[in-house]
Amino acid sequence: MQPGYPGQDPYGEQPPQDPAAPQQPQDPYAQPPAAPQYGQQPYQDPYAQQQPYGAPTYPTAGYPQPQGQQNTLGLVSMILGIASIPLSCCAFIGIPVGIAGAVTGYLGRQKAAQGLANNDGQAKAGLICGAVGAGLSIAWIILNTVLSFSLPTAP
Repeated sequence: MQPGYPGQDPYGEQPPQDPAAPQQPQDPYAQPPAAPQYGQQPYQDPYAQQQPYGAPTYPTAGYPQPQGQQNTLGLVSMILGIASIPLSCCAFIGIPVGIAGAVTGYLGRQKAAQGLANNDGQAKAGLICGAVGAGLSIAWIILNTVLSFSLPTAP
């Protein structure tokens, strides 16, 4: 037997009832209600929709939501630009990778200026690294060409 008044739930408050209405006895050994069948409405959790701790929060609070940022160009630009620097020693691979990094960096910066992307820094890094990688590749080709013609051959 649990302490408390008869018919009162010891773990929570009972809703206010009319004192003149007859009380129905509660059977503690009664079967729980049957589970809903397929297609029927499931049980509703009374606490599922409550906001925790105070005033309700609003998802946007009056500010417009960003409509799908398109950050792919800036990321691809940065990857290609950084990869073009070590690939500059392989001249015929470093030049196209560097140019691709610089072009995608330029396009990514345009998208960021239009407000369609928020990664202007990545696009700028890709643009700079791509240009440096392509420049190093061209310098490597020139250096190899000059050195190959200026070195004397052994007799």
